[in-house]
Amino acid sequence: MTDMAAMLRLELAGKTGSDGWGKALDMVPRERFLGDAIFQFDEARGGLWRLARRVDLPQHEWLALVYADVTLVTQVDGVMAGDATGAVAGSPTSSSTRPSLVVRMLEAAGIQEGDKVLEIGTGTGYSTALMCQRLGNKAVCSIEYDPVVAGRARDAITSAGYAPTLVEGDGLLGYAEKAPYDRLISTCAVRTIPQAWPEQIRVGGTITTPMSGWMHETAFAHLTVMEDGSATGRLLADDLYFMTARAHVPPQRPPLVKGIGDARDTEVDPAILEHRTGLWVAQLAAPQAQIAWGENVTFLVDAGTGSRAEIRPDAAGGWTVLQHGPVRLWDAVEEAIGTWQSAGSPHQSGFGLTVTRESQRVWLGDPDGPSWYLPV
Repeated sequence: MTDMAAMLRLELAGKTGSDGWGKALDMVPRERFLGDAIFQFDEARGGLWRLARRVDLPQHEWLALVYADVTLVTQVDGVMAGDATGAVAGSPTSSSTRPSLVVRMLEAAGIQEGDKVLEIGTGTGYSTALMCQRLGNKAVCSIEYDPVVAGRARDAITSAGYAPTLVEGDGLLGYAEKAPYDRLISTCAVRTIPQAWPEQIRVGGTITTPMSGWMHETAFAHLTVMEDGSATGRLLADDLYFMTARAHVPPQRPPLVKGIGDARDTEVDPAILEHRTGLWVAQLAAPQAQIAWGENVTFLVDAGTGSRAEIRPDAAGGWTVLQHGPVRLWDAVEEAIGTWQSAGSPHQSGFGLTVTRESQRVWLGDPDGPSWYLPV
């Protein structure tokens, strides 16, 4: 098993094409961080998550699964794969992220020897171990919110021979006891940048995190902390997805009801919201809204105010929108989409983010360009 695992680690390191992190990938045994079972999505069985257990697979099949460059789910709705007795329904709440994606994030953060790093979201502990391997144990501090996940990660990290600072708690609060840090990297997506993060990073240090909103579209932020305590930077070109921090997930969406509201024509085809950046722009314009589709209709629903928008094709080949409630959701989306299209419909990397103690503002093109405020 040792020889095969070592061979697969070497192959995985070679596939990532990373000079800086290749040695760490070659040295860190991913199988230690997955325990004895993982979940695999089984659409054929009604969208359940079925178990893949180490004990039920030949050794070579288990290791091939472990060292595939894929994300492996270890917890669904709070149930650890190692504790499950059979297939389960729900959404993933912890995983071992695809190794090449982990490396992309570490490289995007600019992490290198000599840096002191705060990691938000220990997860299985695999990325924590990679940083320990390259930077040394004293340079790494990692926080995990879920106590069960944190305990298993601690066991795996320790058994692999690493000894970083491991904290069980709310990563959105950072960990001031070890501040300041050179780099903060988050393995969970956030809706807004927590106030504690820039406060715990040295001037010139960076924050690298996925950003997500209540329409579930994402962007990848890389911010530099300035002397006045603000943080600013452009969004990056990487398209990636990470689970959202549990405190930042949307509330339960109200039931969808058709035919409510004042009707008018709209020239914006709602299909633009099936475009990733189009949906990102809509999310900026209506950050309290959630989106749903059904029967050739697009719905926007704001659970807080009860505001709704329903966009559907009309008989003339255009589209009609019905809006109800105190917030005209489609008016805001329509205006933002027009602004984005007038700028050439750039990818999320055409945007930037500036965070101060008072506000968080996403801007298009440059800091003086059109902008939208995040709900802090």
